[in-house]
Order: sequence, then C-alpha cells, then structure tokens
Amino acid sequence: MADKKEVLRLQELAYQERVNLCKLCESYDGNIHMGGDMSMTDVLICLFHHTMIVDPDNIKMPTRDRFILSKGHGAVCMYIAMALRGFFDYDEIVRTYGKLDSAYGQHPCKVRLPGVETSTGSLGHGLSICVGMAAAAREAGQKHRIFCMMGDGETCEGSVWEAAMGGHALGLGNLVAIVDRNKQLMTSFSEESMKMESYADKWRAFGWNVIEIDGHDMNEIVDTFDNLPSSDSDVPTLIVSNTVKGKYISFMEKQIKWHAGSFSKENLDQALADLKAVFEEQKKEAQLCQ
Repeated sequence: MADKKEVLRLQELAYQERVNLCKLCESYDGNIHMGGDMSMTDVLICLFHHTMIVDPDNIKMPTRDRFILSKGHGAVCMYIAMALRGFFDYDEIVRTYGKLDSAYGQHPCKVRLPGVETSTGSLGHGLSICVGMAAAAREAGQKHRIFCMMGDGETCEGSVWEAAMGGHALGLGNLVAIVDRNKQLMTSFSEESMKMESYADKWRAFGWNVIEIDGHDMNEIVDTFDNLPSSDSDVPTLIVSNTVKGKYISFMEKQIKWHAGSFSKENLDQALADLKAVFEEQKKEAQLCQ
C-alpha cells in the first residue's frame, strides 16, 4: 500500500502543478493545451517526484531513468513538473514560454533544453524512440527504465503498433509506456471518430503486460509504479491511465473546446477556486486515513 504521507505530498505537488499551469495560461498570449495537461498531471508528478531515478543536479547521470513525452504538445506540463523537482525555474518558464529563441517551446527540444531526453511533437514516434533506447540499454547491461508518455489519440497511428510489436519481440522489460487515456481527440471524442475499444486488450494481444488505473487516484498511481515488474524482465509494460481531459476544473472537464485555449481573469479565478476545493478535500481524506 502506498504511504499516505507520500501520497498527500504528491497530491500537493499535483495541486501546485495545476495552479502553475492555470496561472501561465492566463498570462501567456496564446493557447496552451490545457485539457491534456490536466489529464496527465498526476502521473507526471508521480514519475518525476517519486518513481524515476533522476537528479536535477546531474542530468546526464548514466544510471538515470529516461522519460520521453511522446505527446509533445503537453510540453509545458512536463516543464512545470520538472521545475517543481528543481530541473528548471518556473518564473523563467512564465517569462519566456513559447517566445522566439525560448528554451521552453510549445514542444520540447533537447537541443535547447538540457534535461529533455529527446525532441518530440510529431505524434506517434515516441514509443519507437523508446524501444530503441530500451534495446540499447539492455544490450549494454544497464538496469535503468525507459518511460514513455503517449496520448491515446496518437495510438491510432501504425508506427505505435510497429513499436509495440518490436518491444515485445525484443523482450524489453525495461520499457514502461503510459497512455493518457482521456478518450478525447483534438476535435472529437475518440470513440466517435476512431473505435479504440477494447483498448487494453489490443495491447495484451501485442504481448504487453497491461495495467489499467485511475490516472487521477494518487494512491493507485503510486502503488502501480512501486510494483512494476523488474527492469530485467522480458515483457514490456503498458499502463492505461484512464483520465479526464481538463480534470478538476469545472468549465473544462470533457469539453472538446479545451483541447487548447487561454484563460481570462474570470477563468483563472474559477479554476483556482475549483482546484483549491479539490485539494482541501484530499487533505481531509488523508487525515481520516491517519
């Protein structure tokens, strides 16, 4: 069972992540992919602040775990999660995000931003990159894991399933893929335009160890990552993280128009009030469990 104090610590970090995202969305002169950022926040916080072996003071540590954000349009969510860990400065993100020559682009660029493992943005390629990285690590006798975060929309692409076959064929137990299964595409709900169910069974058919979770239940997220198979096993793991686009923000949840957008001052005030109410409830639940 996940440690309750640790879960509350991670919930507080996820709350701060969402607050920081909302403040940036109000101050930035442009659209931010808020819906999908909110759906993957909890998993990203657990990865960078609990699960992965990483060191912001030694970003090239050979034994570090690697993280690839295949859904590269969620870059700002990753930047802020890493900033909360000490990799980056949040104020600098706010000052420069999306501007010409900024290290904090709308998609991540490893050339401009040390600490980012690879540049992404063109969807459907992240898992292929991770298969290569995991195979190279296995060949070199290294024990670190390769984590890949995908959106469910990009898994409509054939390149993902080629990589899935490769990961199984090569026996890459050091590879952990996470799908942010919020069931929304840019302009529609996924099942309206691309039938994806039975989703988990598709991955099982490709030979992966499949775990389905509530991607907003921090207890469940922590338990899942704490109990991953050994990295020297021979079966890759796929975590189906069932989430809600725009999670915890009343005017944003499951709203197609909030694939990307910008906040007014009124939007910001409402979002911050929604998030505070959720976190206060999480604190109460944690106290009852003590």
